[in-house]
Amino acid sequence: MSYKCFEVTIKNNIAHIVLNRPKKRNSMIHEFWDELPLIVKEIDSNSKARVIVLSSTGPHFTAGLDLSVFGSSIKTSTDADAQEKLQRQEGARFFDTVKYMQEAFSCLDNCRLPVLAAIQGGAFGGGVDLITACDMRYMTADGFITIYEINIGMTADVGTFPRITKLIPEGVVKELAYTGRRLTAAEALTHGLINEIYPDHKTMLNGVMKIAAEIATKAPLAVYGSKRIINYARDHSTDDTLDYIGIWNASMLQNAEIKEAITASAEKREGDFVDLPVSRTKLAN
Repeated sequence: MSYKCFEVTIKNNIAHIVLNRPKKRNSMIHEFWDELPLIVKEIDSNSKARVIVLSSTGPHFTAGLDLSVFGSSIKTSTDADAQEKLQRQEGARFFDTVKYMQEAFSCLDNCRLPVLAAIQGGAFGGGVDLITACDMRYMTADGFITIYEINIGMTADVGTFPRITKLIPEGVVKELAYTGRRLTAAEALTHGLINEIYPDHKTMLNGVMKIAAEIATKAPLAVYGSKRIINYARDHSTDDTLDYIGIWNASMLQNAEIKEAITASAEKREGDFVDLPVSRTKLAN
């Protein structure tokens, strides 16, 4: 299937999703918000890969939101009564648009597969929303992020604040949010926002693909469980998480997968693990 904003390849259990509008700095146009969740859910629900790598093209990862997207919530009419009703609905339509956009990034956080972001150049505005929804982030030496919304009189609303405040210190987040300044790759590494810095785009992609390949050799059920528990721990107390992981393993732990992992390690070969089941789309008859 072809997409306007992305190219997708799947090889060796790694799904590679590439933003492919470099001449437009990979800005997030209308199609972006439709295509990204469709792609992620297709890969995840149909168990087409074991890990996702998200990368981009051109000098910048993404210029962020194309502001014309918000125009989709603005309706007008030449009839005075109809126009008055439309104006009264405007806030609800805007809210609906934002919720739709938020889901495009939440699908990365909620999917069963690890998602690795490879960031070159700048991640502006909505790009920060995007990368903070991923599991791990890697940057080129010239990489940076900017919570750019403040520079155009907006408050970031598609996912940056609820996620980035769990990744880096609150004071740093507030400085970035209030000033719109660029956080360099070196600073991002210091604060723990990214895992590693690479000298250039090619080296970064090679390095991230090696990490993805290593993840793809592990038991998918165990990786899924790890992501689920880590995300749960992020949002809950230690006591709640301890209860949750006990219940999770009581129902999900597979002795056959453990035995295969131990045997494969002893025999110095890749494990023969089961893939994640295809997600149910309807109840069977």
